[in-house]
Amino acid sequence: MSTPDGKVWTRSSFGYDFWQRYLDVFDEVNVVARVRGLRAVPPGAMRAGGHHVSFSVVPYYVGPWQYLMEARRVRHAVTTAISQADAVVLRVPGRLSTCAERCLKKTGRPYGVEVVGDPYDVFNPGSFDHPLRPYFRWSFTRQLRHQCRNACACSYVTKKALQRRYPATENTLSLHCSDVRLPEAAVVASPRPPRRGTHGFTLIGVGTMAQLYKRPDVLIDAVAACVRDGMDLRLVLVGDGKFRKKLESRAAATYLGRRLEFLGQLPAGEAVRDRLDQADVFVLPSSTEGLPRAMIEAMARGLPCIGSAVGGIPELLLPEDMVPSSNVAALAGKIREVISSPERMARMSERNFQKAKQYCDAVLCQRRIALYRRVKESTEIWLTTNGNR
Repeated sequence: MSTPDGKVWTRSSFGYDFWQRYLDVFDEVNVVARVRGLRAVPPGAMRAGGHHVSFSVVPYYVGPWQYLMEARRVRHAVTTAISQADAVVLRVPGRLSTCAERCLKKTGRPYGVEVVGDPYDVFNPGSFDHPLRPYFRWSFTRQLRHQCRNACACSYVTKKALQRRYPATENTLSLHCSDVRLPEAAVVASPRPPRRGTHGFTLIGVGTMAQLYKRPDVLIDAVAACVRDGMDLRLVLVGDGKFRKKLESRAAATYLGRRLEFLGQLPAGEAVRDRLDQADVFVLPSSTEGLPRAMIEAMARGLPCIGSAVGGIPELLLPEDMVPSSNVAALAGKIREVISSPERMARMSERNFQKAKQYCDAVLCQRRIALYRRVKESTEIWLTTNGNR
């Protein structure tokens, strides 16, 4: 989001502090991104740009049809930004990264990739409703494999899951590094002690409602099933998007009533952590994931977590804390199973707390620096070889 003064703002986790990580190796960072113009700063927004971090604005679009209408202008904006850059790091998958990679291919310029999601799962039948879904699934999966094979360095948010489907070549630097940001303030001092009582539990889900990848519909139905069985539960959902009204209607049909609270989009950081601290269990029944930042953030607050066995979630949770994707009955059963045992919840809290420490900024920083250095070194060689220096 941009205001008339040219400043770029966000209510997501991609604020200025996120982009600063690239400054550990590079002198300047230029982010190529879709930006929607606004007259005033929206509530809860934070600056995305700042000292040594600027933005190349791409025409704003949502969905494939709007992209087709803006495709020519989008390609021009991306090509212009690439021509003015030295080193290039692509956050994949995505339409903008695909446009950028095609531009780089023409000159043979090296690039690095940060693989943060899996289009094969994103475009599965239960997550994405569009007549061209099968084509998108085939096309974006093929593109991502190509991008990883041709990169000089690859970073994956998972340890193994994404690497199996989108492998790098033998000569490519390949490492795993979550893009979660966990400063000291995001990690509690100690895990949670056993909870007293088995009534009045609050469950929390965090994720976009622009698509149903996170399956909030499944979570709503599972909690409703538990409530019908006499369990005293509340559900809090953080996130917003075009499916929110549909989800609200779904919740009304289940008679959850005041037991369900839609909080909308909250500013990343303290506002979300406060809500996590007020909850008893974090639930993420996604149909697709890379490595979910929201779950790692919940684990850092000592929350017991339940997730689906997809993507990188098995790298975070034990098998007994996971359920099959899109299975309402299994999720409802797991919720009953977890909250009926205060001792188990305490064990989950302890394990999650220790696991989250592996994703603290100090641990991940050196891996990111290794990626950026490889991209910088490869680019310097290419520039020298091609007479640009």
